[in-house]
Amino acid sequence: MTLLTLDHLTVRRGLCPVVEDVSLTVTEGEFVGLIGPNGAGKTSLLRAALGILPHEGRSSLAVLPPGPRARAVAFLPQGREIAWPVSVADLVALGRGAHLGATPEADRQAVAWALERMGLQNYRARTATALSGGEQARVLIARALAQETPLLLADEPVAGLDPEAQLKTMEVFADLAREGRGVVASIHDLGLAARSCTRLVLMQAGRVVADGAPRAVLSDDNLARVFGVRGFHAETPDGPVFQPMGVLR
Repeated sequence: MTLLTLDHLTVRRGLCPVVEDVSLTVTEGEFVGLIGPNGAGKTSLLRAALGILPHEGRSSLAVLPPGPRARAVAFLPQGREIAWPVSVADLVALGRGAHLGATPEADRQAVAWALERMGLQNYRARTATALSGGEQARVLIARALAQETPLLLADEPVAGLDPEAQLKTMEVFADLAREGRGVVASIHDLGLAARSCTRLVLMQAGRVVADGAPRAVLSDDNLARVFGVRGFHAETPDGPVFQPMGVLR
């Protein structure tokens, strides 16, 4: 089942396109890593796909009315500010706003499931604003999970997390894909992307320049042309390993 279709999507800042003529589809069971250097258009692409930014072309999500869209996709933006000193459980429960009319038991189970997925069971009564930055980031991911949508769009979800939290979060996203949902996440850590994603979409200057299996997208040529680096690849019993090794002069 197709969860997202972008057809010739273009976003302009003034006359300058920051996303240019992007067409792609995301289906259930995919964990798509959106990669590229700073300024490549990743955030603008995600926001336009949701209908948050004005755009040309078509997004299958942007054309939906607000209610159906909130039940079709959850969005985790880069910003992680928590404004009110509410409990973790109450903050995660805000993700249930897309399911008005659901039973209290269904809401309770969704919140408990999201907290468990993010390893936050013992945090439910704590004040969200009193947590560390990394803990707050995990709470906001749990809020998106509690929305229980077929598709999750996440903008740099593991930035600033410690290594254990990064690996666990990527595993949560990979599990969602294995369970039949879809995830699209912008990721700067190419090693994490290579390890966890089923597919990578590489952007440069607003355009998609490569789309496919991680090993194919992280080719020596693409690394040199888009990132200006060389990398190391290896297959290990724990899965693929990728590490940028040096800047090309």
